[in-house]
Amino acid sequence: MTDSNPSFLGRISLAVSAFFRILGDGEFAAAVLRVRDGGAAAQAQTQAPSPAPKAAPTLKEASPDAALQLLGLLQRDARFIDFVEEDIKRFSDADIGAAARLVHEGCRATLREHFTIRPVRDEAEGSRVTLQEGFDASAIRLTGNVVGRAPFVGSISHRGWRVDDVRLPKLAESHNAKVIAPAEVEL
Repeated sequence: MTDSNPSFLGRISLAVSAFFRILGDGEFAAAVLRVRDGGAAAQAQTQAPSPAPKAAPTLKEASPDAALQLLGLLQRDARFIDFVEEDIKRFSDADIGAAARLVHEGCRATLREHFTIRPVRDEAEGSRVTLQEGFDASAIRLTGNVVGRAPFVGSISHRGWRVDDVRLPKLAESHNAKVIAPAEVEL
C-alpha cells in the first residue's frame, strides 16, 4: 500500500473520517469543495471552454452533533472505532476478514435502522445512459473523457447513494455528543 493508492480498508477509513470531518468542520468542507471544484475546473479548462463564472455557493455551518451521534451508534452496534483504531498489521488476513464481517454487519444494521438509503440511479452498473442538459450535477459525477456539453452518453460505473430519510434518536440537552463511547470500568 502506498499513500497514492490506499487499500480498501484504508479508503473506508479515509472516507468515513472525511465524512464526519466535513459534517463537523465547515472550513474543512469548504476546502474539500475547493479541491473538488478546482480539479474539475482545471480538467474542464484543458478540454472545453469554460462558461462565465458562477457566484460562489453560500456555505452553511454544520452541527457536529448528528455526525458524532452517528459515530456513537456505529461504535455501539459495530465497534467501528475500535476496528478502525486497531493496528491490524499484526493480525492475519483471516482474522481481519472475520472482524470486518462483524463490523460490516453492525454498520449495515445501524445504517438501515437510522437511514433510508437508495441508489441515485436505478439502472444496473454497466448500463448505457444519456444525460440531457440540466442533469443534476450534485447527484451525477462525470468521469473519463469529459468533453463538450450535454447530452452525454456513457456507462454507469457506480449507481451512487442518496438518503431519503434520517431517523436519529433525539438527544437530551445534557447529552455530551463528543463522548461517542464511554469508558468502561469493571468492578
